[in-house]
Amino acid sequence: MATRDPKAQAVYAISVAAELTGTGQQNLRLYERKGLLEPRRTDGGTRRYSENDLVTLQRITELLAQGLNLTGIRLVLALETENTALKNQLRHAHSRAGTRKPARARPDTNTTSPPSP
Repeated sequence: MATRDPKAQAVYAISVAAELTGTGQQNLRLYERKGLLEPRRTDGGTRRYSENDLVTLQRITELLAQGLNLTGIRLVLALETENTALKNQLRHAHSRAGTRKPARARPDTNTTSPPSP
């Protein structure tokens, strides 16, 4: 089955993905076991990684460097994915309604000052 998004096409073997991301093959297997990414498999069961998987692996590396553990990273990745999906839904809803993206609310800079008489 052909994939529309070329970045989603799984073409890299585990050794190549490990080299491109600067991590070990065992780490890639661990990340898969922990649910951080899910590489595609060939009919023979060989893992194949896509460009999107490599981006995820780079994000995992960044989060590890910031001190997160794998459970925390799984939650961050899930929240980032959910946030992106919600933004896309909102953008789609606005485009269907013919409306522009609402302006961001400006923070009230006088929240600690008492009201003027």
